[in-house]
Amino acid sequence: MQLAEAKLKFIETWGKLGSEWGINRTMAQVHALLLITPDALTTEEVMEQLKISRGNANMTLRDLINWGLIEKQHRAGERKEYFYAQKDTWEIARRVAEERKKRELDPVLKVLGELSAIEGDMKDPAFKTFKTSVTDMHKLTKNINRTLDTMLKAEENWFWGSIFKIFK
Repeated sequence: MQLAEAKLKFIETWGKLGSEWGINRTMAQVHALLLITPDALTTEEVMEQLKISRGNANMTLRDLINWGLIEKQHRAGERKEYFYAQKDTWEIARRVAEERKKRELDPVLKVLGELSAIEGDMKDPAFKTFKTSVTDMHKLTKNINRTLDTMLKAEENWFWGSIFKIFK
């Protein structure tokens, strides 16, 4: 396999993987392109290489900036904006996890906290089942949140060392 073919395969595969992470396919493909490109690219270069529209490229680049996965760069004497992706895979994983936590886990935690505070008669089977299920789910979600917070604050070597100790 030649480099050009390998790049296309990576971009396609990252696009599929991105949808599993909560990122749309085009967003993941733009991210992949920027990941494997040593220099920052302009919007026009992204459009040309991925065959996407200006509107799609602009919206996708803005979303990637909001996720903290790429940064916008300016060059002295040029009006064009350039986009560069963070290349550290640990940092990428942390940023995706942070963003998904903020968008998905935090709202669920809030609702489960409100629902687990419900008051009623524990002798009522319907209430007892609801209260127990919601409270247990809230406890589990809080534990997942604490684990995720630990991962997000951890350095890569410490994190993987801790994970490997668990499985010994």
